[in-house]
Amino acid sequence: MWIKPIFNALNINTIIAKYLRHNIWVLLLAIFAIITLVVFGNQLVLVIKESLKHGIPTADLFSLIGFKIIADVPLVLSLSLFLAIILSISKLYKNSEAVIMNAIGLGERNFILFIQPVVIVIFVFILFLTAVVVPWSKAQKNSIMERTKSSAEFSFIKQDEFQTFKNGNIVFYASKAKADNSSDDQEMEAVFIYALVAGEPIITLAKYAQRYTDSVTNSVYLRLKEGRRYYGFLGNNSRDSKKVLDFDLYDLQIIDSKQQNAIADYNKVEAVPTLDLLDFNSVDKTAELQQRFVQPFSVLILSALGVLLGKTAPRGGKNLGVLVGVVIFILYNNALLIFKSDHGQVEYPVLGIWWVHILMLVFIFSFYAYRHGKFEKLFGKISRRFSTKDAIDAKPVQ
Repeated sequence: MWIKPIFNALNINTIIAKYLRHNIWVLLLAIFAIITLVVFGNQLVLVIKESLKHGIPTADLFSLIGFKIIADVPLVLSLSLFLAIILSISKLYKNSEAVIMNAIGLGERNFILFIQPVVIVIFVFILFLTAVVVPWSKAQKNSIMERTKSSAEFSFIKQDEFQTFKNGNIVFYASKAKADNSSDDQEMEAVFIYALVAGEPIITLAKYAQRYTDSVTNSVYLRLKEGRRYYGFLGNNSRDSKKVLDFDLYDLQIIDSKQQNAIADYNKVEAVPTLDLLDFNSVDKTAELQQRFVQPFSVLILSALGVLLGKTAPRGGKNLGVLVGVVIFILYNNALLIFKSDHGQVEYPVLGIWWVHILMLVFIFSFYAYRHGKFEKLFGKISRRFSTKDAIDAKPVQ
């Protein structure tokens, strides 16, 4: 194959390079399996809670879990490779193998070069996931959620059953409730409502009620007919504060769509195919497009940092590099997620979230320079230059 001559030319097809890559592959698969099991258990609990809350059918539970795990695979794989590199390099130093390699001229730059075949394979795989597979999985997940929402559209107000809305601020009861699948409306009779308005409890009784969705805001309302509202009858209120209001028609909002629409729009952007995101006039699409490419790019950066963190003394701390690596990984990915928001895109339209990678590269180069005493040499040269200049200035004129 044409790849083998390239590997030979770069000296990355040697026995030492193959040995290092073999260790990385073994640790990568082991760490990935462990983290995936943890993620699977976590997603199982979250999806079950979500199914109980939104009435998701049991048949769709494992599909949702699978789609959510697929969305997490790029991040889990990136972390697994990062930790595998740290542990593999650390193992070389613990067994004094790296000391012998350093003695024959093989250092950290050689190790970074040796692991590139593994890094490139993972980079391409994650790029494929973030550009193709993950958007597809999120589209499938959204489809299931929309189908569940549509199927429950006409059945969430039930007859002879107390129900709560708006986080318990509204308690609703209807002695009769009729669901008509041919319409978005639902008619009810003999309605009782307990609501908290600005902290004040209000009781509403109505002879008839009709549930409807506003065509402009998509908020869900109850249109109450021929009813009465009681103010100030609960609690230690004075007689003057107690009021009774009769009405012929009254609209009560039970579901506000603003927050739901924002979440839905965000999920829709995440599910858009990559080629359809090439509309740079949209801030959301630009942020999502950058996020799909920066996640694979972070693998290249973290691989170099993993080699540096893996270097330890034979008698040094055993897991210090892993601990520091996990902390850096969390901070790094949180910074990427934060600047995926609209604020980061508006404030920095050119760099977007790429500035996070730039700062990480600066940190890696600074760490490498500090590790090899580059700063000391630089400061030594500057100090000697100023010392020589002061000596010349202090020399007496004869």
